[in-house]
Amino acid sequence: MKENIRNFCIIAHVDHGKSTLADRLLQLTGTISDRQMMDQVLDSMELEREKGVTIKASAVRMFYDAKDGKRYELNLIDTPGHVDFNYEVSRALEACEGALLVVDATQGIEAQTLANLYLALESDLVIIPVINKIDLPSAQPAEVADELEQLLGVPAADIPCISAKEGLNVEDVLEKIVKMVPPPTGTDDAPLQALIFDSHYDSYKGVIAYIRVRNGVIRANDTLLAMSTMTDMKPVEIGIFNPGMMTVNELRSGDVGYVATGLKTVRECRVGDTLTLSNNPAPEMLPGYQKAKPMVFAGIYPVEGEDYDDLRDALEKLQLNDASLDFVPETSQALNFGFRCGFLGLFHMEIIQERIEREYDLDIVVTAPSVEYEVELNTGETILIDSPVQLPDEGKIAEIREPWMKLQIFTPVDFYGTIMELVRKRRGIFISQDYPAPNRVQMNFEIPLAELIVNFFDELKSRTKGYASMDYQIDNYRAGNLVKLEVLVGGEPVDALASIVHKEDAYHKGQLLVSKLKKLIPQQLYEVAIQASASGRIISRANVKAYRKDVLAKCYGGDITRKRKLLEKQKRGKKRMKMVGNVEIPQEAFMAVLSLEDE
Repeated sequence: MKENIRNFCIIAHVDHGKSTLADRLLQLTGTISDRQMMDQVLDSMELEREKGVTIKASAVRMFYDAKDGKRYELNLIDTPGHVDFNYEVSRALEACEGALLVVDATQGIEAQTLANLYLALESDLVIIPVINKIDLPSAQPAEVADELEQLLGVPAADIPCISAKEGLNVEDVLEKIVKMVPPPTGTDDAPLQALIFDSHYDSYKGVIAYIRVRNGVIRANDTLLAMSTMTDMKPVEIGIFNPGMMTVNELRSGDVGYVATGLKTVRECRVGDTLTLSNNPAPEMLPGYQKAKPMVFAGIYPVEGEDYDDLRDALEKLQLNDASLDFVPETSQALNFGFRCGFLGLFHMEIIQERIEREYDLDIVVTAPSVEYEVELNTGETILIDSPVQLPDEGKIAEIREPWMKLQIFTPVDFYGTIMELVRKRRGIFISQDYPAPNRVQMNFEIPLAELIVNFFDELKSRTKGYASMDYQIDNYRAGNLVKLEVLVGGEPVDALASIVHKEDAYHKGQLLVSKLKKLIPQQLYEVAIQASASGRIISRANVKAYRKDVLAKCYGGDITRKRKLLEKQKRGKKRMKMVGNVEIPQEAFMAVLSLEDE
């Protein structure tokens, strides 16, 4: 019965207890027996458990006998919590009618809470606020309830205060879902429209699409069509999550389940796409589909050259599960063969890097991340570049445009000054501020993405003792006074150390980089010059002194000319070595570009 179905998701800031609440709901409804129970049931990836962040969305069906005597089918769709996976969150919200907004009683509302709340409101979801972690000594449930009342207009007395860890008052949440979330709309007779809100790759069944059926019915023997890629597929099986996969014969409008498509790559079955029937297609796709666009680019190279093929295999396998990862082969003079990869954000990059190292046991070097620039040439042609190496000669460039972001920072009022200083230092522009709750301020800025991706979040957290949180969205491309900062080691440019910087910062960053590299590049048998150049001129230089044997040790006494003769002979030898020598650059040197802000 469709009237007894409730589709909902849980949205929260990172680490506010979303996965723990999901565990308690599964336990309370008897979906999982106590014997099978473990922490973070829906976070199946080892990395998700370790970082305490949901990276992939997942779904589960529960049955609940409510106090009104009816039995309800509850479909919980778990969403990723991090800003990098914003698009996946928006698709998961589209698959629901209601959302639990979980807020930590010790932290209050944070930036990601608000960002996901606005996404949920855009999708016209019923919002049920829940205050979690009331068992902690520093919890302030009354204050947080007042904040939520001001934000949502829900009376503070009606907001359930729970402890998901201890299982306190969690049943109140189930009752709220049953009473407040509306049943799904849609009809079984209309042409089939099913929204794909996530997918993963299974080596036996191909791509498994997580779907919410809006209209129509899917049966096991139907031939389906993915509307954006126009790919036909004959499902291997269809089913529901309980929480493991369980096959069923059909999925009707309002149901949440999965289709094992048999397809070989996630590209053919993208998140946000609409599934319909081949022989009776729907007149239009469900709205909101877009291709995931990488924002941050970095080179990934194997430490050992012979691991190149293994690295390619690893990236291809990761791409099966993660359609938002892009990569193309590239070569570097310093690091030889590798891949240029595109990521949704810095956190996404960190996850991919760790998965390559852990799951595929590869040693890799990751170059400093950069963003995509629009370069307008004198000929009027515009090209996109995502690596400093691709930047044409300065004489050919009319202007360089860089991506700017809208940045919201949510913080206690005490840290107002230090955040202003941080953003100003990173070329940010202050736009406005709001006070959504007493003693809390939301500051709105515009900032270049290139300034945001290197250590910004770490510095924000350390300046505000961990209290501030941030959220960002792409705004537009703007022309900037940008130059390429190159590093020459022994007169040879090292492409992996190049970066694109603002002209005003070039001198300062060049000096910092050179002095840092001087400490990191080991001494050779001859003197090595490290230089930074921008706009065609050298702006900083340092020398790594040569190893020297004490050739004068055997000269005790005697004429100065004997000593000079020995030193001249040594000097000629060093010069000859320099002509054939090759400077080995350690991996720490490539990471030096990242940590310039620490100085």
